[in-house]
Amino acid sequence: MLKKILASSIIGASLLSGAAQASPITVDLELQLLADVSGSVNSSEYQLQLQGYSDAFRSSSVIDAILAGGTGSIAVQYIEWSGSSQQATKVDWTLIDSYASAYAFADLLDGTTRSFGGSTGIGSAIDYGDDLFFNNNYESARQVMDVSGDGKNNTGVNPATARDAALAMGVDTINGITIGNAYGLQSYYTDNVIGGTNAFQLHADTFSDFQAGIEQKLIREIKASVPEPASVALFGLGLLGLRLARKS
Repeated sequence: MLKKILASSIIGASLLSGAAQASPITVDLELQLLADVSGSVNSSEYQLQLQGYSDAFRSSSVIDAILAGGTGSIAVQYIEWSGSSQQATKVDWTLIDSYASAYAFADLLDGTTRSFGGSTGIGSAIDYGDDLFFNNNYESARQVMDVSGDGKNNTGVNPATARDAALAMGVDTINGITIGNAYGLQSYYTDNVIGGTNAFQLHADTFSDFQAGIEQKLIREIKASVPEPASVALFGLGLLGLRLARKS
């Protein structure tokens, strides 16, 4: 919440100087989706990842979870990232407070085209994303970053350094979605990427598993449920590769 306090101070100073400021919209959650589009993610995998998000925001289970919150609304932002200087906000902060607005957000995702295809800069992606919670015209009790990836950081800012800085600046939670079978990837995310209140990691053996499991992950983030012990969790047939790992 530190960023929100700082933002309020800046807004107050601007008002004193005569600059008009719009009142921020209160939502239950500010959720930032940081999608890996590095070179190791091929075209079909990119489409599966994007479709997974799109389908999730058309899911009645996800939308009902949003509507069941205190304000019945969340704000969502979708970002694609690759190398150290390769980050792009593809769908900016969007209010979701109804079936219609959820479908509209999904439509925007469907219209997205791939931004990059370079190296893997997880830390730089976090570093890019944390500033976008600042003065974004929304306020909430929880700010959550959701980082997907199929490989370890190999360029740019150190992920653990970026994670710790983001949490110190006011991001409440950074969750991870690891994809594929890169050696040690899950433990790497646990040790270097996820952090904050009730942080957790989802693992999908393939991008097809990601597509089927992201709905459950979003529901968990929206509801802010306490993670279960690290164990195998099945979200349906064919998802034996999905596992939950909680940062200790």
